[in-house]
Amino acid sequence: MRAGPQAAFLNDHRRLHLQHGPIDLIIEAQAEPEAVRAAYAAAAQRFEGLLETLCEELPLLRAPHTAGSLLARGVVARRMQAAVAPHAGSHFITPMAAVAGAVADEILAAMRAVAPLDRAFVNNGGDIALYLAEGEDFAIGLVDRPDRPSLFARSHVRAGEGIGGIATSGWRGRSFSLGIADAVTVLAGDAAAADAAATIIANAVDIPGHPAIRRVPASSLQPDGDLGERLVTRAVGPLMREDIALALRAGEEKARGLIGGGLIRAAALHLAGVTTLVSTANTLLQPKAA
Repeated sequence: MRAGPQAAFLNDHRRLHLQHGPIDLIIEAQAEPEAVRAAYAAAAQRFEGLLETLCEELPLLRAPHTAGSLLARGVVARRMQAAVAPHAGSHFITPMAAVAGAVADEILAAMRAVAPLDRAFVNNGGDIALYLAEGEDFAIGLVDRPDRPSLFARSHVRAGEGIGGIATSGWRGRSFSLGIADAVTVLAGDAAAADAAATIIANAVDIPGHPAIRRVPASSLQPDGDLGERLVTRAVGPLMREDIALALRAGEEKARGLIGGGLIRAAALHLAGVTTLVSTANTLLQPKAA
């Protein structure tokens, strides 16, 4: 029998863990104790049935999003569609590109609706919905790969800077990528927007046809996924310095376009030990400390 939603506090008794199927959330709220309790109760309540509701609309959410796509019924599904809509005219993208961020945004919204919070975050496998009350801040370390995490950049987000979401994409992550970035981390107004944009930028970090890059059809790895026969990256061999620069320039150009369009605030691109930072303000992203 398939297990239902699970909720438990971590060993620090400060963070709440919610898990159901592929959704794995780490949540922390800071406020008066009663407000924190109310926020955690609201998070757990909103989590009930969330996965099932998404699964009911999977065919729509796995299909390429276009201007003519049907409007989803579920609230989280609609968050996903809204996040990918700005990219749909010029890129292949499905609402699934924003699923992790949209779930995090929805749980955070449920928490904020019932209690005044000072700081709160919902971390969905590395894609984070973030809230900061006036005067609060949040330090973030950006890592390049989940299996052997190593810091490649850092950020210090302050209230009022318009950052409500942080998301990372890359070929080494838990989702497939069309590009070769080890990691692309995006800061945006909410987690769903950051999630979709990170996917687009990570796909752009690429050198089509390079012999050191091994790709396979996505369907051979996940027959029922949203990428179909599109080739996804499975290995990246040694690259020349000029190859790395070429791939990062392509991603940087894409990131600057999204910043110019007001869709994101900053992006950090990392490939083969080289990092490129693109930001609306120098304070949003910094290289890793020496």
